[in-house]
Amino acid sequence: MDLLPPWATPARLELQQQARDLARDVVLPLADELDPVKGEMPRELVEQLAARGWFGITIPAEQGGLGLGVFEYCLVSEELATAWLSVASILARGQGLGTQVRDDARREDLLKRSAKGEWIGSIALSEPNAGSDLAGVATTATRDGDDWVLTGHKRWAGNALAADFIEVLARVREPGPDEPRSAGLEPFLVVKDRGTFPDGMTGTAIDKVGYHGFLTWDLVLDGVRVPATDKLTGLYADEGSAEDEGGFASVQRGLNIARVHTAARAVGLARAAVADTTAYLQEREQFGHPLAEFQALRFELATMAADVAQARAFWCQVAHLIDEGVPCESEAAMVKLLATEMAVRVTSSAMQLHGGNGYTTERRVERYWRDARLTTIFEGTSEIQRRIISDRLLPAARRT
Repeated sequence: MDLLPPWATPARLELQQQARDLARDVVLPLADELDPVKGEMPRELVEQLAARGWFGITIPAEQGGLGLGVFEYCLVSEELATAWLSVASILARGQGLGTQVRDDARREDLLKRSAKGEWIGSIALSEPNAGSDLAGVATTATRDGDDWVLTGHKRWAGNALAADFIEVLARVREPGPDEPRSAGLEPFLVVKDRGTFPDGMTGTAIDKVGYHGFLTWDLVLDGVRVPATDKLTGLYADEGSAEDEGGFASVQRGLNIARVHTAARAVGLARAAVADTTAYLQEREQFGHPLAEFQALRFELATMAADVAQARAFWCQVAHLIDEGVPCESEAAMVKLLATEMAVRVTSSAMQLHGGNGYTTERRVERYWRDARLTTIFEGTSEIQRRIISDRLLPAARRT
């Protein structure tokens, strides 16, 4: 499945083919070997992604990145997701994440390291009691001299142990009576060594159903010290002013990109399920005929393929809008909602069309289904996407 006009350009088609080749020849064999044992992607694979510049797809060329857009970022991620979702996801831990520091020279250096895959991070937004409702974050950041001191409990921090840094959302002050609950939330940069947690932080790996390839962590922060220069946004506002709300706003803007990225990853999973099912229906025989000759099965496969093509066209459109600077919070929510729900349906149908073989680890469709099921949950559940969309269609109570 190649790009179609108006999205196709020679450069994009070449990039797509490079990602497709790596997914087929390198990522897929590793996924087949490591996913069944909940193994982590090897460092050598991460280095191959870095060598292609894919941790810096959206970083400007003058900072060592490829200088491309969200469209190309999603294009590469879709191809990688056809092989292993986690490999498509690790790219999000680059792309300039964790570089929004005050000092210009340091920011420039971190951007260059990010583009090279030498500054790969983790994001700690959610908490045991604050997932979909990020405005309910309870982790606190208290100023102590030249440092901030972080205390709280974070959950669902993917890649936290292996990362070079963890971006932690914390509350620096309580909101005023006329402010939204999100006022006073800011992201902080917790710098660390790969393979260890910093002083004051402990972590427990979460045993997930799928999404293997890297570990996801439950983190406890007990007096983690962060230099004042590592409060990442609202840095030029007066401390304690209402302008500090900009930290939460920047997180929300990042979620728009994350949602179209999730849509592209979901499409990749569903594409793989369609491809595997197409092959299976032609190789498997029942009642003296290949399954591909049974009309009911043919029609189900046709519907699956049409659903994938529709979702794919939608993420292409929304990624293009983001690259053009068009505000598209509703569209990002819509494509995330539709593409991820589609991926669950399509991968479930693929398992059904594989019969009993689909319910074994001998076939990849069970992996696609397990991973697709998560896409409707992370980066905002389907219910949250519906709330975002409906709140912009209908008069609603004051949003936070």
